[in-house]
Amino acid sequence: MRIVLASSEAVPWSKTGGLADVSTALAKSLAAVGHDVTLVVPYHRQTEFVRDHKEEIHNSGVQLRIPVGTKTVLGTVFWTHVPSSNLRVLLIDQPEYFDRAGLYQSPSGDYSDNCERFVFFSRAVVSTIEHLVLRPHIVHANDWQTGLAPALIELEKRGAPGFEDTRSIFTIHNLAFQGWFPADAMKLTGLDWKHFNWQQMECHNQLNLLKTGIAFADFLTTVSPTYAKEIQTPEFGCGLHELLEHRRDDLVGILNGVDTDTWCPESDPFLPSNFNADNFAANKPICKSHLQDRLGLPDRPDAPLFGMVSRMTDQKGLDLITEVAQKLVEQNLQIAFLGTGNERYEWMLRELARKHPDKVSTTIGFDERLAHQIEAGSDFYLMPSRYEPCGLNQMYSLAYGTVPLVRAVGGLADSVVDTNVDSIANGTATGIVFRKYDGGTFFDAVSRCLKLYQDPTNHHKVIRAGMRYDSTWSRSANEYLATYENTLKRRPRTSLATRVTESKDHVAP
Repeated sequence: MRIVLASSEAVPWSKTGGLADVSTALAKSLAAVGHDVTLVVPYHRQTEFVRDHKEEIHNSGVQLRIPVGTKTVLGTVFWTHVPSSNLRVLLIDQPEYFDRAGLYQSPSGDYSDNCERFVFFSRAVVSTIEHLVLRPHIVHANDWQTGLAPALIELEKRGAPGFEDTRSIFTIHNLAFQGWFPADAMKLTGLDWKHFNWQQMECHNQLNLLKTGIAFADFLTTVSPTYAKEIQTPEFGCGLHELLEHRRDDLVGILNGVDTDTWCPESDPFLPSNFNADNFAANKPICKSHLQDRLGLPDRPDAPLFGMVSRMTDQKGLDLITEVAQKLVEQNLQIAFLGTGNERYEWMLRELARKHPDKVSTTIGFDERLAHQIEAGSDFYLMPSRYEPCGLNQMYSLAYGTVPLVRAVGGLADSVVDTNVDSIANGTATGIVFRKYDGGTFFDAVSRCLKLYQDPTNHHKVIRAGMRYDSTWSRSANEYLATYENTLKRRPRTSLATRVTESKDHVAP
């Protein structure tokens, strides 16, 4: 199968979040089983990896002329590869758009030309497919930054030379980020104004690029089965629940996987002692002691250590942690925080560590080595999310023998089995799960962790079951392949593009 996967970021070349990890890992996994996979990303020139590895990035000689509104924007296609992989990676170069310190924003906020930048990128993906005669069976777009690509395939390329067998897949990684722009930005897309309507590209009289991808793609995926159901409801649908409910037969949730080349406790170079499901009882405590020493926490085997590597935002449950912070530090436990985010939460966690240096460590920023050491050295991992499309850290925690404490939403509900009498007895328990989003319920879950820690036999059963959970990308890739194959077997759908009314009620002037 010939697959083109388009993403606004991909490790190791660029990253702001999990999209970058998922894009590369999925593409690698698909290529590893023999498919012809091309990953297309912007050439973000100012990332540290790109600066340090420019000699590995080559000019293909392909020059692009991309219409963006009333102007033609020039671009160049560069190529590189993932070491030890047959994955082809194409980087779309346009210095005015992508030679910037940030991928999407400066310290003062989102770039004002983000719509223009990613209209260019989506059109560049389609143009590159034509120039290189890739003839894809599947074009897989991701999030609002590539939301225009399915519309271009549907409206401009359906059945065209090189696209005769092409179907589009659109993955929603986080519905909260939608790519909203003023109505006038519709001119940048080059598409007919008749598509600026409530069924396709318009939302509250603004251009919405995530909605565009949802409306025009042949098939939709999101990053967990539970999240696929949640986003069809008003509570989680972020204003798009009716459209998603309308497309429910074209929507499936597929859990992300873990890149075991990077996250494997048996071979992780960042750990002072490696371990697996058979020897964690002897070797994981070495990681805990090392972490406590690095963070300046007392070396206390009797106190369970809770870890959290996260954006410090409401979505990640920081308001719950703030609410019960004083009660937490009164318990026999330690907590290690790593991350950045809301200044109020950063300040609060710094103050908590300053006042309770024997109980709390707070590191503001991101440190890859420390992130791995927190996963390996912690006894429990905090993930009390308000919502969580998929989540990766709970799966890292399972692999590293760190029992995740999670709220039963999105991918957390799909990947963590609550610990109770029955699940302990049948060997399926892998974590501590709570449902109601309030501080008291969260604190009760922490108390359950403390109780489990005092029961080494059952604690080790839970750890062992988690470490044996299959969170590999090969599982996820097989589900994506099944989705691709099913989409190709279907006739091109009678999309909203062909059924939409052109009445004045639905069309912007």
